[in-house]
Amino acid sequence: MDTEQVITRFPPSPTGTLHIGGARTALFNWLFARQHHGKFILRIEDTDKVRSTKENTESIIESLKWLGLDWDEGPYFQSQRTKIYYEMIEKLLSSGKAYYCHCSPEELEKKRIEAIKKGLKPKYDGKCRDLGLGKAPGAVVRLKSPLTGKTIFKDLVKGTISIENEQLDDLILQRSDGSFTYNFAVVVDDSNLGINYVIRGDDHVNNTPRQILIYKALDEPIPQYAHLPMILGRDKAPLSKRHGATSVMAFKDMGFLPHALLNSLARLGWSHGDQEIFTKQELIDLFSLEHVGKSAGIFNMEKLLDLNAKYIREENDSTLADLLLPFLSQLGCKDLPREKVKCAVKTLKARSKTLLEMAQRALFYFQEIDYEQQADEKFLLPDVLYILEDLLLDIKGATSFDQKNLENIFSTLLERHQIKLGTIAQPLRVALTGKTVSPGIFEIMEVMGQEMVVKRLSNAILHIKSKKGP
Repeated sequence: MDTEQVITRFPPSPTGTLHIGGARTALFNWLFARQHHGKFILRIEDTDKVRSTKENTESIIESLKWLGLDWDEGPYFQSQRTKIYYEMIEKLLSSGKAYYCHCSPEELEKKRIEAIKKGLKPKYDGKCRDLGLGKAPGAVVRLKSPLTGKTIFKDLVKGTISIENEQLDDLILQRSDGSFTYNFAVVVDDSNLGINYVIRGDDHVNNTPRQILIYKALDEPIPQYAHLPMILGRDKAPLSKRHGATSVMAFKDMGFLPHALLNSLARLGWSHGDQEIFTKQELIDLFSLEHVGKSAGIFNMEKLLDLNAKYIREENDSTLADLLLPFLSQLGCKDLPREKVKCAVKTLKARSKTLLEMAQRALFYFQEIDYEQQADEKFLLPDVLYILEDLLLDIKGATSFDQKNLENIFSTLLERHQIKLGTIAQPLRVALTGKTVSPGIFEIMEVMGQEMVVKRLSNAILHIKSKKGP
């Protein structure tokens, strides 16, 4: 690579939220720029006035920030750059590289149908190409494309791609309503912003020869292109909503950590040997377009869940508590003591795959409980009543409530009643949490605190007594 500063860009359209495919494209552009100490530019392609929304723009920006993909310039908005487009149209018209076409839509449709009937490619026949027509109502501006030769470019992922120029149309640059077409606006923006590496999905491969012809007509340097493979679901079909969440913010709302998603995105179409897990700095250091595959990447939700669980286990309790609080708030637990949440996290992080799952499992610490019917019928029975009543007296009389002291209380209780912990463990777990599955008994009792444990035990005892009848 030469000494020219690398400048990449990510140009989302705010006609929707940021999805996995777009996030992967943003990541690869960001990694390439960061590795080469270049610039990463954000541009919002909001020329579709009907479908573009402020909410989607804000969501895209929030998604990129959440993933940690910072940009060096922007966001630029295409809707604010029309002056530049007009200037470039005039440049092409005055140099004879573009022309006004007065053909009506009806006329063009008629020609298209006739071409298809004859088995020909339905492209514009160039009727207005050399007529020297001026601006008029309903007129469009077309590029005067070369009629012979080939347009060839070296794709940094796919290799050399060549297309006969005769297959390319005199494409429209400016529509009859004055708006500008995608291919024209993209070239003008990329050229104006100095973009020299265009890394994007391979659904844009067909646009590239057309865009190169516009670069040549403008007499501007042509960037290097790299087209990334598609992302498929496990059924090998293009990733869509039927495969589950595809929006970045949906993954955030489900309780994924940003680096887990980032790590998974990096592995969609790129590899570094057999390594599966990377720090952010490792991704920057190791990323290369040479190791982006030609075949589609398969998005695997199970792998992402396992990876997220790993990052949750490795995260410190204090950070997890801060991340968990909004999820608990959404579940109705507001204004919680942060220290208690931090203690709860310590008991739950080993088995939680997402923050949402952790929050749901933590509810028994912060809300009144209901007994699961099956657990109630199986474990909250009269034959454990006298043991629970005895335990309640011990708990009320405890002078300290840490795990060590709780273990001593239970050791004495088990010896007194000549029973094993298994006899009382599940009834006690159901009494305290309402469920048969929870973290360790001593762990949860310490987090709950003496007052809550006394209350839950007392409620369970009354509940069992109510089953015995009068």
